[in-house]
Amino acid sequence: MEITKIVDWINKEKNCNLSAGYYGKIDLWQQWWMGLCKKFHEFKTIENDQAVTRKLFTLGMAKKVCEDWASILLNEKTEIAIQDNASAEFFDSVIEDNGFWKLGNELVEKAFYSGTGAFVVKVKGMLLSGETVRKSSNAKIHIDYLPAGNIIPLTIHNGQITEAAFVSEVFSKGKTYVYLEMHELIDSKYQITNKYFETTNGQLKLTTLPDGVLEVVKTGTDIPLFSIFSPNIVNNIPKSNGLGMSIYANAIDNLQGVDLAFNNFCRDFKLGGKKVFYSESLIRTNADGKKITPDDVMQQLFSIVGELPISETGQNTLMTEYNPDLRVNDNKDGIQAQLDYLSFKVGFGTKHYQFNGGQIVTATQYTGDKQELVQNASKHYIAIDRALKTLTKAILWVGKEIIGKPVDPDTEVTIQFEDSYIIDKESERLRDLQEVRDGLKQRYEYRMKWYGEDEETAKSMVPEISNNSLMGF
Repeated sequence: MEITKIVDWINKEKNCNLSAGYYGKIDLWQQWWMGLCKKFHEFKTIENDQAVTRKLFTLGMAKKVCEDWASILLNEKTEIAIQDNASAEFFDSVIEDNGFWKLGNELVEKAFYSGTGAFVVKVKGMLLSGETVRKSSNAKIHIDYLPAGNIIPLTIHNGQITEAAFVSEVFSKGKTYVYLEMHELIDSKYQITNKYFETTNGQLKLTTLPDGVLEVVKTGTDIPLFSIFSPNIVNNIPKSNGLGMSIYANAIDNLQGVDLAFNNFCRDFKLGGKKVFYSESLIRTNADGKKITPDDVMQQLFSIVGELPISETGQNTLMTEYNPDLRVNDNKDGIQAQLDYLSFKVGFGTKHYQFNGGQIVTATQYTGDKQELVQNASKHYIAIDRALKTLTKAILWVGKEIIGKPVDPDTEVTIQFEDSYIIDKESERLRDLQEVRDGLKQRYEYRMKWYGEDEETAKSMVPEISNNSLMGF
């Protein structure tokens, strides 16, 4: 990806002063996510006077960490509840057509390795009057899912990216192109500018846009057609340009520790085979001068000339075997310790990755051990909640203003996260019931939370419930 050259082009074209240095950090995080950081995992050894490149054994924990966070934060049980029925039906059809639950989960994983993710709403088959969008029932919504390496923030306001450029690579008929899409606020309304570059020998050259792609689109709204999110941690890396940081940006040493411990474990097994040393008297030499040991021939009876060689301790020295110590328990303890440190640094708590040999723990102990994970997941839910609501509003705006559907971009949207993996749902439900009994929570609030009803529906149902029985909820 020619991201640094695109940054240079934007700086020149827009008279900006954007820095491309942060993308080097993203590249390093991506190497760990892909399981091969060459500077760390590759090393050279000298064999037969030749330098040979070797590779450390690796557990690939960077990707595993991101996979686990994505599974917790956005999965097929996450519910985007939209109050207006027509809007809900339209939204559901769009995200189904775009494979949202699978690709959205993948984007969260990529955002947690790269530091940032973006949902970008595009419209295919748009009609224009000049540069202004007209309604067309044949237009279709397409969602792009882009990690930090494809995002160039242009303007940041109160910590939020309000203007951005999105870069993607296109391969067509043997040629590589770079597509640039800039979303800018002009007179408080978003304008989308599209550029297309041909890459030749590492050089970018502006070329004609593909058919159906317009150079400038004035949306006429202040609603962004993109939604950007990051892991909800404060970025302590300077000159980040408003991008977030990888969930393991401050845990690279711990990733190295895990792989060093695992590499030691694997090498002990690789080098730990039985070694047998034969007396010269048991070795034969064939006509070609090749040495032949007893194990190379199908024979069990041998004869030697003279007396048996005996060591000072009285042991037969015809052969000696050496069985290296595999240090299984020491290595397992070392790997587990490194995993505990890594798990702690990425927000899971110290016991997320445990190899306890089938040890059983109680549900209460299990929930207590995950308290740190629960707290950090709640933080990250805030970022995902905002991103999904922004995406929903953008899709509904396109549905109403461009496609002409009877939908409402301002309808109430509620995100319900599936967190039973980290929270004991039954205990939480019983606690909420007790709070209703104690007058600390309203009955309609209980119904909204546990039945997914909107406020109006929940309130309408409350009078029908007996005052003497809360279990009918």
